[in-house]
Amino acid sequence: MIAAEQSDEWEEVAGWRGGLEALHARIAARFKRVRVRRYVAALLERVDRKNGWQRAEQLGESGPQGVQRLLNTARWDADAVRDDLRDYVVEHLGDADGVLIIAESGVLKKGTQSVGVKRQDSGTAGRVENGQVGVFLAYASARGRAFLDRALYLPQEWAADAARRAEAGVPPEVAFATKGALARAMLARAFAAGVPAAWVTGDEVYGDDGGVRGWLEEQRRPYVLAVSCAHHIQDGPYRGRVAGIVAELPEEAWIQLSAGAGSQGPRLCDGACGRLPETSAPGMAHGVLVRRSLSDPTDLAYYRASGPEGTPLEDLVRVAGTRWAIEESIKGAKGEAGLDHYQVRRWDAWYRHITLALLAHAYLEVTRAADTTAPLLTDGAKKGTVQVRFLNLEDRSRPVNADALVDTGADVTSVPDTLIDLLSIDVELLSTVDVGGSAEKRRFFAMRACR
Repeated sequence: MIAAEQSDEWEEVAGWRGGLEALHARIAARFKRVRVRRYVAALLERVDRKNGWQRAEQLGESGPQGVQRLLNTARWDADAVRDDLRDYVVEHLGDADGVLIIAESGVLKKGTQSVGVKRQDSGTAGRVENGQVGVFLAYASARGRAFLDRALYLPQEWAADAARRAEAGVPPEVAFATKGALARAMLARAFAAGVPAAWVTGDEVYGDDGGVRGWLEEQRRPYVLAVSCAHHIQDGPYRGRVAGIVAELPEEAWIQLSAGAGSQGPRLCDGACGRLPETSAPGMAHGVLVRRSLSDPTDLAYYRASGPEGTPLEDLVRVAGTRWAIEESIKGAKGEAGLDHYQVRRWDAWYRHITLALLAHAYLEVTRAADTTAPLLTDGAKKGTVQVRFLNLEDRSRPVNADALVDTGADVTSVPDTLIDLLSIDVELLSTVDVGGSAEKRRFFAMRACR
């Protein structure tokens, strides 16, 4: 019985590698060389920083020139790979009830030469800092969540400075665009590609932007967009700042609802909604939504909503609650796939690195979504707590045999070590064995899966 279970487990590990190979096959035609395959795998490695020198070392190269060539001068279309990313996510995670989520995230930078860099509110530091800001489109469904698209925000002073644009390789056709305009462009691409989505949500940057809301209404796309407490309502019985309007709501207007599943269980909150008498397309309605924390009644979040007539309040609260998905995804993409681990200055290089990092992150999310296997038990293991696997993390060209270390009698196909995280497991360095020179030195890890 144990042998059969171990065989299933090794097949699962091989399946992880097979999934990565299938993803590489999907984008292979976009590239003349195979370095991109190794670059994506290197993004998945468990290292503190994944800069050009570290990636070159991981790829077995003497310096970062090859990595720099891939990002700067090699001939390939990052937008075509973005389309592959979108198709991959929809194929594995697509659902008719999916939600498109827009948000921005910053990367702190020194100096003034990296494209788009300036002192600005990045969201990352929680204050005005020197850095770059990217706008992202993510997708969330009951099957999982991942990114679909990305855009670099180019501040006005950058857009107007011909010398800086030329130095950073900003294409001539790129003009200044607000974050809202970048979001609309990404949403338009998703709609044109037939991405299955019932709703759009996003933070205050997009909810306070009347252009974004109006455009979505023209497209007849339902939305629940956060707005600031200073957001002004001018229609019907609701006139004034949204925070002041909400303060006048009677207690009976509030209903306890779930904003979705969280790591500690359902994320419960109080919700209230008031309809706005704005002109709507037939069958559609506008409203103001408010969420209130159960533990702190002064902690309020405000939203503008537009959707089908009769949409239940609990559906609006659930959609609003999916905003956390992009925050978690950005954190995961930075920590697991090196989204912010780059040292590039030019326009094309930013888009290329970010696209490949989002692709690597999507692979992890798709693999997580597909992982439904139960843990195996080894002899002497406590029931339900331990399964030991051994991976060759430095030489993924072939399986390795763990017999020399422990009596398992199993050959294990290697996979990127970030996949260790997929099963919520603790990792312990068991042994390092030199089998013929530093280039072939292999690290073996014992991994304890606790489910």
